[in-house]
Amino acid sequence: MTSRSSVTTARPSSEGRAVARTQTLLPGKDGIGTVRRTTLPGGLRIVTETLPSVRSATFGIWAHVGSRDETPTLGGATHYLEHLLFKGTRKRSALDISAAIDAVGGEMNAFTAKEYTCYYARVLDTDLPLAIDVVCDMLTDSLILEEDVDAERGVILEEIAMTEDDPGDVVHELFARTMFGDTPLGRPVLGTVDTVNGLTRGQIARFYRKHYDPTHLVVAAAGNVDHATVVRQVRRAFEKAGALGRTDGVPVAPRTGVRTLRAAGRVELLNRKTEQAHVVLGMPGLARNDERRWALGVLNTALGGGMSSRLFQEVREKRGLAYSVYSYTSGFADCGLFGVYAGCRPGQVHDVLKICRDELHKVASDGLTDDEIARAVGQLSGSTVLGLEDTGALMNRIGKSELCWGTQMSVDDMLDRIAAVTPDEVREVARDVLEQRPSLSVIGPLKDKQADRLHQAVS
Repeated sequence: MTSRSSVTTARPSSEGRAVARTQTLLPGKDGIGTVRRTTLPGGLRIVTETLPSVRSATFGIWAHVGSRDETPTLGGATHYLEHLLFKGTRKRSALDISAAIDAVGGEMNAFTAKEYTCYYARVLDTDLPLAIDVVCDMLTDSLILEEDVDAERGVILEEIAMTEDDPGDVVHELFARTMFGDTPLGRPVLGTVDTVNGLTRGQIARFYRKHYDPTHLVVAAAGNVDHATVVRQVRRAFEKAGALGRTDGVPVAPRTGVRTLRAAGRVELLNRKTEQAHVVLGMPGLARNDERRWALGVLNTALGGGMSSRLFQEVREKRGLAYSVYSYTSGFADCGLFGVYAGCRPGQVHDVLKICRDELHKVASDGLTDDEIARAVGQLSGSTVLGLEDTGALMNRIGKSELCWGTQMSVDDMLDRIAAVTPDEVREVARDVLEQRPSLSVIGPLKDKQADRLHQAVS
């Protein structure tokens, strides 16, 4: 990631508060799209992107904690805590929190991932002070009461049950376990029935205190916002809760880790009475800071990213073997995944797998055509821009960039980097990634002979 920044340092206030450091990371054009960052003395970072032409604003707080930070006995604690922060503070009850945003027609939610958690609210620009006050209150002053922990346990168990009822979701969790084994990256974000039942109020409260320190947080706001005003309102909210921490706090650096992928050629099968068999075939991909990720993005788009992609044409259009078939990439701090998903009738699993493996082999050995690469570059560029057409997406971009990379990249720079991908770079990354021995995860009504053949399919 790249950034172009200028730096200004705020003077101490008349109240003697320690100084904050403000940078313009991306100047934008005529003030539109300007991205600024202020780091408060306690280590809290606040980034904003200004779009005066819109009437909405999205405000979010990103926490540098995900399911990857859990020990086996704390499985699901990050997601459990995400639920509990909506249950009430000293200032607001759970109803007060939801009613405040509902009353202005806003939207509020949160999500937990392997390496981060995000809480956000999208409102009219005039209601941004309310969103800031509510979300900051949740993050800094959650009560985490025993009765709320007990009540929410049932909700989370229902969420796990709901996920288990969707084999299309379960197969991706199964594939993560196939690739990463019994490691934090291989375990489900939601935890398991056993780990969720075993979590106590004390464990969750300690997890909260450890991972929600200001040095672990990034505040992000995008839309019709004024940076200085957002900083002032966030600072006031954190100071009211006594949550700014030490004046010499230093923001945590972007995450690093130790590569935890298991050996290739592993097969995980889950026998279920489903109408379809759900298949994920994949191999190690690239870490999110690998410069080859741009070429991998083009490769992924051409191979399985749309209706004109190789896999869609070969599996669905020409043979009618599946309704849904696509490829995808996942990048983490130190490793990544490249996968191909297909849902098909159980008796057609082997045909679908053979076609997918044949196409992966062809692309690895012969590469993509120049036309395929040009089309993928155009598709990826267009989808990148179209995916940033609302303030929520912009908030996600600047917040995640700050947390995961520590820098910002403009949309124009992203488009330039995609356009600069050469056919040779795509062919090289295809060889590096697709020539690896794959692993396989399948969910469906599998017979014994099918299971034996599936184990042989990755040999």
